[in-house]
Amino acid sequence: GQANHNVARAVGFGDLVQIKKQLISVISLCKERGLVHSVKWASELAFALKPLPMSELPPPAPLTEEDVEDLDALGLAKSYFDLKEYDRAAYFLRGCRSKKAYFLYMYSRYLSGEKKKDDETVDSLGPLEKGQVRNEALRELRVELSKKHRTGELDGFTLYLYGVVLRKLDLLKEAVDVFVEATHALPLHWGAWLELCNLITNIEMLKSLSLPDCWIRDFFLAHMYTELQMIKEALQKYQSLIEAGFSKSTYIISQIAVAYHNIRDIDQALSLFNELREQDPYRIENMDTFSNLLYVRSMKPELSYLAHNLVEIDKYRVETCCVIGNYYSLRSQHEKAALYFQRALKLNPRCLGAWTLMGHEYMEMKNTSAAIQAYRHAIEVNKRDYRAWYGLGQTYEILKMHFYCLYYYRRAHQLRPNDSRMLVALGECYEKLSQLSEAKKCYWRAYSVGDVERMALLKLAKLHEQLNESDEAAHCYIIYIQDIFSCGELLEHVEVSTALRYLGQYYFKNKRYDEASLCAQRCCDYNDAREEGKALLRQISQVRDQGEASSADVSLPCVFGSLSNNNTPVRRVSPLDLSSVTP
Repeated sequence: GQANHNVARAVGFGDLVQIKKQLISVISLCKERGLVHSVKWASELAFALKPLPMSELPPPAPLTEEDVEDLDALGLAKSYFDLKEYDRAAYFLRGCRSKKAYFLYMYSRYLSGEKKKDDETVDSLGPLEKGQVRNEALRELRVELSKKHRTGELDGFTLYLYGVVLRKLDLLKEAVDVFVEATHALPLHWGAWLELCNLITNIEMLKSLSLPDCWIRDFFLAHMYTELQMIKEALQKYQSLIEAGFSKSTYIISQIAVAYHNIRDIDQALSLFNELREQDPYRIENMDTFSNLLYVRSMKPELSYLAHNLVEIDKYRVETCCVIGNYYSLRSQHEKAALYFQRALKLNPRCLGAWTLMGHEYMEMKNTSAAIQAYRHAIEVNKRDYRAWYGLGQTYEILKMHFYCLYYYRRAHQLRPNDSRMLVALGECYEKLSQLSEAKKCYWRAYSVGDVERMALLKLAKLHEQLNESDEAAHCYIIYIQDIFSCGELLEHVEVSTALRYLGQYYFKNKRYDEASLCAQRCCDYNDAREEGKALLRQISQVRDQGEASSADVSLPCVFGSLSNNNTPVRRVSPLDLSSVTP
């Protein structure tokens, strides 16, 4: 089948027939070797392309002398392999010489070790002791495969297996090199590309690798950009794949939905997930991500429906357990939620989301040490999980260990430079460590990148207030009020009254009585500021009775003109001159 794959390099997206042929060939190669996930991926893609006429179907790969010799042993071994009797399969493949049989022999030994390790783990107690059990077969496999590697005897599939063995032994640098070699030897095997995705930690590392020039590389890059939070680039790639002819691919729809989830474009993501469920109603992959979105939006009936639906399809799937965990968490049943995330981790200890979500549940239950342990596991599985870094920051904040907390929030911020929540958390941390100029920078930047929770300006204003920088504080309060009114939606924890109270006093001190009285009148709309508002109005009328004119110094543009009329939300005014505030 190697000849087929050399063609792969030359084909662009112009020739979908050629791509379909290659997919059909690689599906049968992976099937013979028990690589079920790569078979599924390639089949989903092939399904999205037009069927081929009989005359165009690719012929099966030609057999070698050795293949013919091993035919019976391979058939027998594969039947045991399919029944998960891995030791038995390996036993009958011992003396075989063909490449196919050698791969299945090594792969059976590897899976036998994995299965024993998993069984060990299930027998051991909680999911937190996960890392202790090892796959005993790995060391021997590495010794044997590295000998063959040195003499250049490994084909694309065995290179892939060698890479997996190296990764499991934590030899990550060697693993990356071997996976790159595997993609060159066999560009169409998605498994090798996917393994690379999990090992590449930043864009520099991605650029440094020399990857085969083949259509499948575009799928890999799009996936990689999503992982590296380069969402704009990822969406462009996926869009061009759709235009190239893969518009029916459920894989691409799900990937785009995940990308929108990562940039918190919740509406787009929800509509794509709903479309995905219409096309593929029994699908379970990515449904945990869908449930995260429903959770963030507090859509209880939808989340409940999704949970019940997945339990009917397959209740012992990792994703199902995560969805049920989210469902209980939304109903504030945190012990039950944690239990389901633990169940998910029993099923798959590499399930990143479950570690992070379990950390969140322990936080809710005020069990900080368990939360810290869970977040650390999440980071071991994937260094790029900003939610776990952020969670660690929160736990140490509760423990009042602000230097630690600063470190973790910084890591979260590096992974998500444009996420205002990380910046506000960083600012609070600097404030507690009395590094106020750093705190100001963080709050200002949080406002600049688009503050999700609308808290940054308020915190910045209060900081200026503490430092007696009254002009700057007033500036911030003004933009804060504009911001709250211009977004038109009612937000919780809005402190408009705080801002109005401060501004009323500020204008009063500066003898600008018209603005002051406007603020005071607005204060009367809020329960917690009513008394102060009335008092200020009395003060103003006293001063005016004494005949003191309102100061004409209009150093601050008055933005309250349009606020006096309650029903018109203020248009976002062009940013005021904040040269004094900008760090």
